[in-house]
Amino acid sequence: MVMKTFEATDRPIAVIFSNQYVFDMPLYQRPYAWTTTETGNLFDDLTGALQDAQQAEGTRPYFFGSMVLTQNHGSPGYQVIDGQQRLTTFTILFCVLRELAESEEARTAIDNYVSQKGDPYAGIADRFRLNLRERDQEFFREKVQIRNRLEDSLETSKDSESESQKNILENAKYLWCKLSKLSQSERDALTSFIVQQCYLVVVIATNRATAHRIFSVLNARGLDLLPTDILKSEVLGEVSGKNASEYASKWEDMEEELGRDDFLELFGHLYMIYEKKKPAGSLDEAFIRDILPKQEKGEGFIDGVLSIYKDAYQIIRAAAYENSQYGNKVNQQLRNLNRLSNTISFWIAPAMEFYRVRGDDGARFYQLIRDLERLTYGLLILSYNRDARRARYDKVVAAFEKGNSIIDEDTEALQLSDGERAAILEKLDGPLDGPRSASLRPQHRTSLLLKLDTLLAAEGATYDHKIITVEHVLPQNPKEDSEWLTLFPDATERERWTHRLANLVLLSKSKNSQAQNFEFPRKKTEYFQKGGVSPFAITTQVINETEWTPKVLKRRQEMLIAALKKEWRLD
Repeated sequence: MVMKTFEATDRPIAVIFSNQYVFDMPLYQRPYAWTTTETGNLFDDLTGALQDAQQAEGTRPYFFGSMVLTQNHGSPGYQVIDGQQRLTTFTILFCVLRELAESEEARTAIDNYVSQKGDPYAGIADRFRLNLRERDQEFFREKVQIRNRLEDSLETSKDSESESQKNILENAKYLWCKLSKLSQSERDALTSFIVQQCYLVVVIATNRATAHRIFSVLNARGLDLLPTDILKSEVLGEVSGKNASEYASKWEDMEEELGRDDFLELFGHLYMIYEKKKPAGSLDEAFIRDILPKQEKGEGFIDGVLSIYKDAYQIIRAAAYENSQYGNKVNQQLRNLNRLSNTISFWIAPAMEFYRVRGDDGARFYQLIRDLERLTYGLLILSYNRDARRARYDKVVAAFEKGNSIIDEDTEALQLSDGERAAILEKLDGPLDGPRSASLRPQHRTSLLLKLDTLLAAEGATYDHKIITVEHVLPQNPKEDSEWLTLFPDATERERWTHRLANLVLLSKSKNSQAQNFEFPRKKTEYFQKGGVSPFAITTQVINETEWTPKVLKRRQEMLIAALKKEWRLD
């Protein structure tokens, strides 16, 4: 006999928001995240479906997707695995309709979809039909669900404390604006349509694991659960009952502090630190299978692992290392690395581990991060593929774990080999862009030039420009009558110099398609200096040149390569 793991039934909104259901958000549930965009789509769907229904003969159900629930254990009602966004938005909609209703009878009727009236003879207390996660529930109740509160709440919307609370009030304000433009008869028609003809498919799973599997298949609207949402469920499920609320808040505080995307990235780096390999399957499955069984349960994991590495991650990503002697030097290296982090991020895991173990030793930590920056840029210049880079950083973490200092020249994992150093120098001396170069993507080329710029500038120089572009001093396509063709008469030599390091500079503005082909004197004054002296040392050096010839480029190329050679010990 096959055991039944779930049941699915279509239910009208009238039943969804009735005494048959009380909805609770589990501790691990993500925040309410619908904005006025999603709420506007829902409202347009409702009003459009109402118009279709009014034009058609008879009635027909209108489906708004599904929700996935599990039965509460030890208390009435259901936990919402999927459907929070729709349930919350429908509740806000009912609250707005209630407050705008012109008669007490209508307000009372609509309020029945928001709250359940108690029955002392049946032992049932007054309660709201939907309870959000603990940190939002009081706000939701006081500002929205309780009668006669919502209009005042919209006038004091700055009282919201979190992104989810801001979304609640902004969606309420949006719906208030939309619905207040309708007549009472139009609002009545919309309310009747929602209650009688709008349906959700209710999927009730026998256990949480089944619910999550169903969710991953059925969820087509709303916001996907992240692996961290599943991991939150697993970790908090091990926390003792008396500490559940406290540790749920700790988890949510860390998630809000980092942001959901960075919080997810943190777990990816944790897996790399502990397992030194790529996860097999999804991150949440791999973490639950490979890491959590080896850690202290619940409270121990949050306090002894997650909080510690969260702090390390923040310091690494924000370049916020504090040390009186080495702080500025370390943070400069971290800024150089973070410029690559959108596409090159495997370096973050070893950096976090370095900080955890050696962060209190400024000199050693500086050497470790400096070597890590050298390795990261080196592998990038050598065009190592993703798997090869990952394997190298896995070895770095593993070597450190074994007690190796990782600052010795013979530490193979972190240090560049003789062959790698020679190959990097060869690449640096060749074309960095153009049709014959496959070594660097545009964003990586910019990062390399910014790294070089920090070597040429005063120590500790930093830049915070929204726009940074790379410009060729010698144009890529000079005009036929241009003086550039006189200075570089040989087409092969001209192309050879166009895409090399010596000919590239940084601008803190967008490129000007006309100015790119100016002759050198005019380009210096109208393009590189317009609006003030360039903030980049690598560009200022060009401004100080009186001419731009093969001889100047050769001298400049040797100087720039020498700076990188010294910094990265490429001898």
